[in-house]
Amino acid sequence: MASSSSSGLTFKLHPLVIVNISDHYTRVKSQMNPPSATSNNGTQPRVYGCVIGIQRGRTVEIFNSFELLYDSSTHSLDRAFLEKKQELYKKVFPLFYILGWYSTGSDAEESDMHIHKALMDINESPVYVLLNPAINHAQKDLPVTIYESELHVIDGIPQLIFVRSSYTIETVEAERISVDHVAHLKPSDGGSAATQLAAHLTGIHSAIKMLNSRIRVLHHYLLAMQKGDIPCENSLLRQVSSLLRRLPAIESEKFQDDFLMMVVMSNNDSQHQNLEEDVGCEEPVASVKWMEYNDTLLIAYLAMFTNCASTMNELVDKFNTAYDRHSRRGGRTAFI
Repeated sequence: MASSSSSGLTFKLHPLVIVNISDHYTRVKSQMNPPSATSNNGTQPRVYGCVIGIQRGRTVEIFNSFELLYDSSTHSLDRAFLEKKQELYKKVFPLFYILGWYSTGSDAEESDMHIHKALMDINESPVYVLLNPAINHAQKDLPVTIYESELHVIDGIPQLIFVRSSYTIETVEAERISVDHVAHLKPSDGGSAATQLAAHLTGIHSAIKMLNSRIRVLHHYLLAMQKGDIPCENSLLRQVSSLLRRLPAIESEKFQDDFLMMVVMSNNDSQHQNLEEDVGCEEPVASVKWMEYNDTLLIAYLAMFTNCASTMNELVDKFNTAYDRHSRRGGRTAFI
């Protein structure tokens, strides 16, 4: 393997490619059975995929990547899967082309050249992006290496070998925001991610504990008001009702029953008193509130169906208009 490339190409690598490769490797490693850090032969698991982007003159910019299916026994790729993925990406990103492939490992291996040659019918000079998943705290540079292939004469025999190429990191606004978010997940003061996660969960626990204590105060106050220990104040009950509506509700029949009964009690004005007299007791009032709640949901569903029917009607009208124009030119009748 030569030390550096002599092609003169300039490579620009986007962070999305590094994130995709790292995510691919993490998923494969976590799905191994048993979930150990090594595979059956004692080596780190390897993942494979294609890198796509744009080449403008002597500048190669790698924007994205996608996974590939690789058969380690035959050292071959699933070409049908590759062509299907290439076709799908071409529809979304018509300017992107397959620039090469990626894998994981500490260094390029001899078997990697088989994959490299297999992709030469798509790109005559593919690039090879290698990510080293091993953690080295002393390393300051990114554990990513880009290789090119060059034809060298070794012992009188021309052979393709991998040569290292330099690259720069290129980002767009969306990637900078994402990378900044990921960077803040782990503290830069030397602490571990688990330490920051523990501090974050402790803060959430304290907030939930404080919220629970405040809700208990309101609950005891409403119970005392219901028992007649303290005078009933409708204005304060309305404030409590407004506050409770802002709380995140849980999906539970008991919670719904208690919540609806609390709504009835908090809106204990003359209108609900008259309704209570007509019904006869407090329990049917909750049933009435359930009916109102279900009626509201039903109206919302009917409005959604009406909107969908109106949109479909407009689509049919536009289709008929376009088809009538085409049929007048071709002498055919309308389809709908």
